[in-house]
Amino acid sequence: MSEVAIRPARVALVGNPNTGKTALFNALTGSRQKVANYAGVTVERKEGFITTPAGRSLSILDLPGTYSLRARSPDEAVTRDAVLGRLAGEAEPDVVVAVADATNLRLVLRLILELKAVGRPMVLALNMYDIAQRQGLRIDLEGLARELGCPIVTTVATRKRGIDELTAKVEQVIASGALAGDNRWREPSAGEIRDAHREAQRILKAYVRPPERPDTVTGRVDAVLLHPVAGLAILLGLLFLMFQAVFTWAAPAQDAIDASFQWLGAAVSAGLPDGLLKSFIADGVIAGVGSVLVFLPQILVLFFFIIMLEDFGYMARAAFLMDRIMGGAGLHGRAFIPLLSSFACAIPGIMSTRVIDNKRDRLTTILVAPLMTCSARIPVYTLIIGAFIPDTRVWGLLSLQGLVMFGLYAAGILSALAVSFVTRRVFWRGAVEPFLMELPTYKLPSPANVARNLWLRAQIFVNRAGRIIFPLMIVVWFLSTFPAPPPGATQPAIDYSLAGRLGHLLGPLLAPIGFNWQMTVALIPGFAAREVAVAALGTVYAIGDADSNVGALATQLAQHWSLATGLSFLAWYVFAPQCASTLGVVKRETNSWRWPIVMFLYMTGLAYLASFIVYHTAVALGGG
Repeated sequence: MSEVAIRPARVALVGNPNTGKTALFNALTGSRQKVANYAGVTVERKEGFITTPAGRSLSILDLPGTYSLRARSPDEAVTRDAVLGRLAGEAEPDVVVAVADATNLRLVLRLILELKAVGRPMVLALNMYDIAQRQGLRIDLEGLARELGCPIVTTVATRKRGIDELTAKVEQVIASGALAGDNRWREPSAGEIRDAHREAQRILKAYVRPPERPDTVTGRVDAVLLHPVAGLAILLGLLFLMFQAVFTWAAPAQDAIDASFQWLGAAVSAGLPDGLLKSFIADGVIAGVGSVLVFLPQILVLFFFIIMLEDFGYMARAAFLMDRIMGGAGLHGRAFIPLLSSFACAIPGIMSTRVIDNKRDRLTTILVAPLMTCSARIPVYTLIIGAFIPDTRVWGLLSLQGLVMFGLYAAGILSALAVSFVTRRVFWRGAVEPFLMELPTYKLPSPANVARNLWLRAQIFVNRAGRIIFPLMIVVWFLSTFPAPPPGATQPAIDYSLAGRLGHLLGPLLAPIGFNWQMTVALIPGFAAREVAVAALGTVYAIGDADSNVGALATQLAQHWSLATGLSFLAWYVFAPQCASTLGVVKRETNSWRWPIVMFLYMTGLAYLASFIVYHTAVALGGG
């Protein structure tokens, strides 16, 4: 049997952003998904597999959102090439499923007309149909299907309504033997774009009647959330609440994890004789990995807020609010979503800059994205704040530690705006392109979707702890243990180890900013991943102390470091490029080593300067 005969039929999901396309993909494929990159580009490729009731295998491809086949960004170029069958090593789709927001058909109709010109068999999925019905929106489904020349299925992806009907309709189209027609699509001229817009308006007017019960709730909510003053105040309030919650909500779970690792370390110490094996397991593995896993609850709290706001439909509004501020700093309005994503991790943030059309706007966003405070910094921030900032209340309500955390996030945001301002005003002069974005309808977040995404993030973090942190902890433990101190040694054992010697060798470089040699040792493995610095400190300070835990580590830092040193370490981590993976992604996205080198140099310079100023200012004020 030939390869063509046995391959599953390919179904491509195409639609505007914010139409629930990915939710439909998840509802169709469930857990049978695989994620990779397209050959030769860094655009994410999501493919899932299903078997229809008749036994037919379907390969479902979730293509990046687009408003038109006129590709203006790498994401849109992949969608265009996939639909047209131009992707190297990729079979052309057998059926295109156009996914539309049933409450907002104006823009998607232009895309559907373009897809119709491509000539491939097509099915239209009217998603969020429950909201359209609730608003009283009336759509002539039969007339619209005749006009567009394709079957229509109504769906509610978040509740898995219409999924079986959509699968059956796709299978029916495939079984009918419908073949791709003549491809009449080509890059349209400005006049043709206007004609397409008029045609879409005609179709909309003919087959979609305005709601009998307009969504006045959305209008009233937007009047507040999009207000230039009240809207910004609410956005800042939400961010402030998020950072307060990172400390307060996660505390009980953190205490439980910390106590569990403390108990485990004590049990191992009691059950093993003194020697290298006991030191390796208790001080290297448990103290190292445990000191990072204890921050999992805080990271999940951060992701909970981001996922909820995204599902609710608020993220696009936040981008709209920030457009004027970001435009003044030389950033495109579309940069808000990548920068906000960078709060979780700079890597997906940098990859999501592909939605920015202009090359200079995109490159500016890439260069400043790592200045956003990613979740990998949380372990470092929490450890140092817990060691040097008292757990007190301001005005009897707000956590002082949470306020400091908010200040660190604010420092990252302001520095990103400052760097982008300098970059665009000094190096890349020119106006920032206008920002256009379709605001999605407000939707209640799906608990199942929120839980699924949180579980995925927890898996990624735990996997990272096992795949990256554990091997690095073995290296740090080895460097901190060997060679053993000579007979009659009077200094701590670690002073004679390879780590101690390396720290003392590099110490003079960082002495002007208040760093001791232990901090220098922690920065080296921390370059692989920021949070490893905490585990490295735990390993270095836990040598010879099997009962060490995160709380004890914070106590030791408070005893061995001055307040000025602790604040300097925080300042370093606001700016320093302590993540090799991020630099690697920048190289892939820009296809050049020039920009990761520029990023590393300017961020290291900023980190050193900021730490120098903070350290000497704190010393002058009596914090040394």
